[in-house]
Amino acid sequence: MTLQLKSLFFPKTEIVATKAPRSQSIKYVKCGYQPPSNKWNIVQEDFLNNNYEEKLKVLKHVLTNSSESSLQKLYMIDAMQHLNIDYHFQEEIDDFLWKEYVIYSNSGDGFGHHDLHQIALHFRLFRQQGHYVPPEVFNKFIDKRGKFNQRLCGNMKGIRDLYEASHLSIAGEDILDEAEQFSKQVLKERLLGDCFDNHEAKLIRNTLQHPSHKSLAMLTGREFFGDFHSMNNGWLGSFKDFAEIDFSLQQHLHQQEILQISRWWTELGLGNELKYARNQPLKWYMCSLACLTDPTLSEERVELTKAISFIYIIDDTFDLHGTLHELTMFTDVVTRWDIEASEQLPDSMKICFKALYNLNNEISTKIYTKHGFNPTHSLRKAWESLCKAFLVEAEWFGCGNIPSGEEYLKNGIISSGVHIVLVHIFFLLGQRLTQHNVEIIDRSPMIISSAAKILRLWDDLGTAKDENQEGNDGSYVYCLLMEHQDMSLKRAREEVMSMISDAWKNLNQECLFQKSFQTTFTKACLNLARMVPLIYNYDNKRYIQDYINSLISDPVIT
Repeated sequence: MTLQLKSLFFPKTEIVATKAPRSQSIKYVKCGYQPPSNKWNIVQEDFLNNNYEEKLKVLKHVLTNSSESSLQKLYMIDAMQHLNIDYHFQEEIDDFLWKEYVIYSNSGDGFGHHDLHQIALHFRLFRQQGHYVPPEVFNKFIDKRGKFNQRLCGNMKGIRDLYEASHLSIAGEDILDEAEQFSKQVLKERLLGDCFDNHEAKLIRNTLQHPSHKSLAMLTGREFFGDFHSMNNGWLGSFKDFAEIDFSLQQHLHQQEILQISRWWTELGLGNELKYARNQPLKWYMCSLACLTDPTLSEERVELTKAISFIYIIDDTFDLHGTLHELTMFTDVVTRWDIEASEQLPDSMKICFKALYNLNNEISTKIYTKHGFNPTHSLRKAWESLCKAFLVEAEWFGCGNIPSGEEYLKNGIISSGVHIVLVHIFFLLGQRLTQHNVEIIDRSPMIISSAAKILRLWDDLGTAKDENQEGNDGSYVYCLLMEHQDMSLKRAREEVMSMISDAWKNLNQECLFQKSFQTTFTKACLNLARMVPLIYNYDNKRYIQDYINSLISDPVIT
């Protein structure tokens, strides 16, 4: 009943760590596992012979010093983002977009023209960068009826950009809701009607299926090796060539990280100890990779994968293995965080808790050593809340109770496991690790709960069955239908889609316009939400496997 990833692990010899106060370093008996080295710089050397660094320097010069117009530079930034190479140019992108935003802000008349394509592109790139642009910039395209002018329908480039821009909306921006509905309808009608241009048809399908703000460029980048803005220019080919080299470089890095995780998992031995639990370290790693896309965060991805694995182990323990009495005992032990108390548990649960206990201390030690802050208390509380949420679900299904939709969703946001992922990311990154921000994170703020709601609701739109799992699985849709007997399945699904849309608006507000957390963390929150449709594509179970293959084994073909 959690987010459907899967795994298990435990060392061959029992390791027990000593509890430590939050303000002190952690005493921990190591289990012989060596932390992964950051392979990025090592692998990067292999590509120096291909003039990798020289090409990067030339492209930075093109962006910062070329005589290209401001619009062309916006196209460059858009291309970099679609090709997933923008992380190389972040400083240059920040500087350019800030200068452009200052010009816009001081103009006094919005953008001063009626070019839908340019206005929508500016709007999206500014908002993605955290620069607020009011939705009223689109008022000039509204007719007397309060609808978007039908004369725009022939402007496919502008309509595509309007659709892209609409996905950066926040609560209360009705004009952007109208923009999404209008542009989606026009694009779909174009596909069904007189769209005889294969290139245009591909662009439209990619726009509808993968709006850039809600997609992972690392997964969809191959779909955008075409000419983004239907223009012939001298720089796009160079960006594409560099992206191919960069993709191969990252692919090698991902392979090395997977080997590290596989070794760790095998040495841990938990797959042999807990036969009932899922064993999918590659899939857990893909979740970690989707959240933390920056190649320099190699060690953080490996550590995060370990934590993610336990979400699935514990989920399977609650769904498939323990009795209600045993699960209550297990939750009590996790709440007390007491190794001695775990001796009363069944063997499998004892093994599970001791492995979790050791992992928590191992990760806390690394964070304390690297960032000077002991996260043990926060991580323990996160695992406690997860187990309590699992127990609530076990009690509901064990007793045959059907909760209200509101009750189910409130608990389901926690049992999704999203807070476990994002709390670990927050501490592993070590950015703005103030006591104030730690207290915010401990309360599962909107930036976390919104991402969790997106995952929970999207999952509940699926089959409510994960592969060959035989355990109980709840669904918000089912609870809604039981609570409102006159509601149709179609109406229930429409309501869920509306709730997902609202959750995205809240997430946009928190990630784009609130400044409590560093960009790396807010991007991880967005990336987790972006990952959800791929993980929970029940209609095509090969979908995620194809993306996994593209990231770790398939060569780039243009």
